[in-house]
Amino acid sequence: MSLNEISAWESTFGTLCDDVISELQGDEQLSVQLSGEASHFMRLNNGKVRQTGTVTDGSVTLQLMHCDRTASATFPFTGDLESDRAEALENLEYLRQELPQLPEDPYIVLPENSGSSREAFTGQLLAPEQVAEAILPSVQGLDFTGIYASGAVVRATGNSSGQRHWFATETFNLDYSAIAPSEKAVKSTLAGQVWDREQFEEQIRRSRAQLKVMDRQPHQVKPGQYRTYFAPAATAELVGMLSWGAVSEASMRQGSSALAKLRDGKSLSSKFTLVEDFRQGTVPRFNQLGEVTAEEVPIVVDGELKNTLVSTRTAKEYGVKGNAAGAGEGMRAPRVAVGFLDRDDVLETIDRGLYLSNLHYLNWSDRTGGRVTGMTRYACFWVENGEIQAPIQDLRFDDSLYSFWGKNLVDLTTVAEFVPEVGTYERRSLGGSMVPGMVVNDFTFTL
Repeated sequence: MSLNEISAWESTFGTLCDDVISELQGDEQLSVQLSGEASHFMRLNNGKVRQTGTVTDGSVTLQLMHCDRTASATFPFTGDLESDRAEALENLEYLRQELPQLPEDPYIVLPENSGSSREAFTGQLLAPEQVAEAILPSVQGLDFTGIYASGAVVRATGNSSGQRHWFATETFNLDYSAIAPSEKAVKSTLAGQVWDREQFEEQIRRSRAQLKVMDRQPHQVKPGQYRTYFAPAATAELVGMLSWGAVSEASMRQGSSALAKLRDGKSLSSKFTLVEDFRQGTVPRFNQLGEVTAEEVPIVVDGELKNTLVSTRTAKEYGVKGNAAGAGEGMRAPRVAVGFLDRDDVLETIDRGLYLSNLHYLNWSDRTGGRVTGMTRYACFWVENGEIQAPIQDLRFDDSLYSFWGKNLVDLTTVAEFVPEVGTYERRSLGGSMVPGMVVNDFTFTL
């Protein structure tokens, strides 16, 4: 189903909001949220199609508020107004019965009308019958395994104050691994709104080149500190950690933020700038409450903390100004500013050290100290004399963001890449990170 076909949902959702809101009683207030998709999925294994199909699915969440209490319920959205209306009214009555049994919420955020919006981004995607022909010829001879997902995704909100928001976009992502005879793998993703055959074929050429190196005898790396390059996918993993209690104002106030030292006067490298940037159009600017954030929210600029993400609930609790952050106060559209390092000069800049394509299993080892631990993964290499010599065994690292984004940050690449969110639990994820690669001095590996 295309964006044009799914557009019928907009009218249905708008009428559904009007109908269920018209049933409110007394001082009841209501927020209505829609998440939906019309997606094509294809699963590939060993360079062959193993499964393909389409999914059209949606869900509606009602959040009822009355007497400083709130409760929510979620039910399937079918697009059939009569069926969806009956389900919505049944859930509304259920919430009415539940609400009096719940405790009062001193920081409840009630619906407001700050204006409505509508955004729809049309892509140039492969039709389902074109996908196999577009992918398979370029990966012949490879043990190529992955998932291709494509189609229209919708997010929408409405509330009893009259506010309405609609966001729809057509996107694709290909999340794959190419596996060497040694069973080591090169992992990569390709995503966007326009399928670019040349870009895909160039990426496969790079994967093939890395696979040849993966079959060499691994270089044994001893624990210690090494000059290290983080490819964009690895950089994105580190940036993602900031949504786990770093950029959140609530975490700051509770004394658990990994960036708390920046508020106390410490700074990162002047080369590091982090912005919440909604201009890419990959995610809606409105949050679960229908609040709309600015197109850009600078978080760290030239190493200095400028803003945290502040939800209305946090603003109410601590008496500060909010900036329409989501309930979890995590980043929805992070962008790291590029640097001055040409990608062709990366290996020469490393000289002797490590080239890391991917990371995984990241966690805070000391959140208030900004220390992150995790593992290297997939195509990671030992570099000597500015040339890739051999793959490495998986390593554990443990280092502080005050070091790798601070005094030890050598440079960032001149080109950033979009690293998509590829999760499909419950529904296709939206958005991703726009990040460059980066070279860091003395990054610490412990095992």
